[in-house]
Formats: sequence, C-alpha cells, structure tokens
Amino acid sequence: MKYFLWLVLVLAGTTGFAQNDSAFRTASSVIVHKDSRIDLLVKKQTSINVASKKMYGSTMRGYRLLVMNTSKRDEAIAAKTKVYTYFPELKAYLAYQSPFFRLKAGNFKTRDEAVRYQQQMKSMFPKGVFIVNDVIEVKPVKDDNEEQDQ
Repeated sequence: MKYFLWLVLVLAGTTGFAQNDSAFRTASSVIVHKDSRIDLLVKKQTSINVASKKMYGSTMRGYRLLVMNTSKRDEAIAAKTKVYTYFPELKAYLAYQSPFFRLKAGNFKTRDEAVRYQQQMKSMFPKGVFIVNDVIEVKPVKDDNEEQDQ
C-alpha cells in the first residue's frame, strides 16, 4: 500500500512539472529587472583592472641571461646576491625545477642589450653566462595625462 501511494505521488508530481515546463516554453519574452548599481560596479571593476595593468606592466618576448644552473641551493642564492650587488638595476629570477636551481637575470628587449651585460658578467661567473629567450616584464610608459593628474 505504501509503495502504491508513493508511486501515485511521484507520477502526479512529474506530470505537474511537465505542465509547468511547457508553460515556460511558450513564453515569447522575458522581462529582466536590473539594478542600476550593477553597471556602476562593472565600470569600477574595469577601471581597477586598467589601473593594475598599468601599475604592474605587461609581458613580451625578449631575452634574459642564464647566470647559473646548479643543483646546489646555497650556490644559487650566493650567485643571486652577487647579481644584485654588482648589477642592482637588473632583476634576478631564481627558479627551482627539480633537481636544478636556475638563476636568470634581466629583462632585455633586444639581444644587443643582453650581450652587453653578458660581457660584464663573464668574469664574475666563470662557468658561463648564456643568453636565453624568455617572457620578460616590460615596465609601462607613463602617459602625459597621468603625470598631470599627480
């Protein structure tokens, strides 16, 4: 008896859904009531995204110097310190890819820029300094409008 009653309720419920579903299919238009504050939030988020991209710069294909490729962490950290000491204008990137620590330095747009620094670093790193293709960070150029605002 319980099974029969349960079956009747289930079948009655599914036919009701089918009727409601067909009512939704015949509707030809939808009315959307949107809060006007949503547009303001979208504009604000867009301006935040533009400002953060300008502040942090962007990336492009370029060159970096591979200063060291070693399995010894201490040696890699010492080389990074040496790069920052003698070349404070260069940014050093220490990455670990098991089992090696790779130290790269600089963000060079052209190979000629990288060659100049390579010549200077050769005496400090006797194992060799190599120019490698990489995705580099590019500092954004300030607009005239931004300088006037500040």
